[in-house]
Amino acid sequence: MFLTVSPPPLQVLELLPDQASTNHLAAAMMRPNNKLLLVAILGVICTGCQGKIVQFIFGDSLSDVGNNQYLSKGLAKANLPWYGIDFGNGMPNGRFCNGRTVADIIGDNMGLPRPPPFMDPSLNEDMIMENGVNFASGGGGILNETALYFIQRFSFYRQIKLFMGTQELIREKIGAEAADKFFKGSLYVVALGSNDFINNFLMPVEKDSWTYTDQGFVTYLVQTLQDQLRLLHSLGVRRMLVFGLGPMGCIPLQRVLSTTGECRVRTNNLALSFNQATSKMIGDLSTTLPNATIQYGDAYDVVNDLINNPSKYGFSNSDSPCCSLGRIRPALTCIPASRLCKDRSQYVFWDEYHPSDSANELIANELIRKMGFSRSNLSEAPATAPSVAPPPAG
Repeated sequence: MFLTVSPPPLQVLELLPDQASTNHLAAAMMRPNNKLLLVAILGVICTGCQGKIVQFIFGDSLSDVGNNQYLSKGLAKANLPWYGIDFGNGMPNGRFCNGRTVADIIGDNMGLPRPPPFMDPSLNEDMIMENGVNFASGGGGILNETALYFIQRFSFYRQIKLFMGTQELIREKIGAEAADKFFKGSLYVVALGSNDFINNFLMPVEKDSWTYTDQGFVTYLVQTLQDQLRLLHSLGVRRMLVFGLGPMGCIPLQRVLSTTGECRVRTNNLALSFNQATSKMIGDLSTTLPNATIQYGDAYDVVNDLINNPSKYGFSNSDSPCCSLGRIRPALTCIPASRLCKDRSQYVFWDEYHPSDSANELIANELIRKMGFSRSNLSEAPATAPSVAPPPAG
């Protein structure tokens, strides 16, 4: 039996990865006995690989675990202190956080190994088949035009392009029938969309901001996402998890750019509209795509409540970043000269954009509850909490 794949649209074939990703993939393909398996943003159930469950991740900076560190011209990076201070040895590891991502935490709870970044030079066939791959890229969006000023980042289409190339490699290595079984038995998780608003539509200098109305842009964005999910299905993807957006108007960056210091209502309404339209779209796809199982989930309500009532959840600050330059706002990124809050577990936000490890744990637990995740195997999984590094001097 051979895997039959419908050809993707011509405009998709033209969406080639940037040179860094192309070179990396080409080098990987030349390795002997290579078994690259690329897929999604949070999990892949591999029924054909000795019953082992591995993860494959599509996403943005909320899920990036180091891909952008290898993009030499990219501006969106988490490669300086104090990123990673509460993870492992406390050194920067590519995560845009002080600790774990939501994907890390959900995977840990499911008993899944943490997938390495696709761009990791040490990535080989054994690592991939054992741990999966993470394609998430800081600044990446559903739209190709999103966050162009970051120079290099992987959009969703580019991440799918890498997956397409990897499928060919797997077919060559294990045969079409085994590859068909492998890919159809995997779980694909997708979590993008916030950059399409924050770093595109809501930027007055961007074309989309004056081309579309608010609802028109949401419709355009969700239609593009639907096309991408259909494309994945045509490539043999059958089980997908799609995550919605949180209250983007309440991230510190949005607050500091407002005139009142409060959450930006318009931005939050855009997130709600996107979530509503995406949920409906996922429901429609689930009933129309043959043999497809697609789940949708978001943590908007609990995160909104956390921001409005932080003490209810054990937090003391929900409106400013733990890592900042004091009164110099917005700082945009965390750097060695930044000042850290005294207790990182008390802050909802780590920097101007991203939640802290503690907030990510709350978000992950809400998604686990909503989507019914459970421990999928009995293999040894990473610890459910990071090793906490000592606070910096001064």
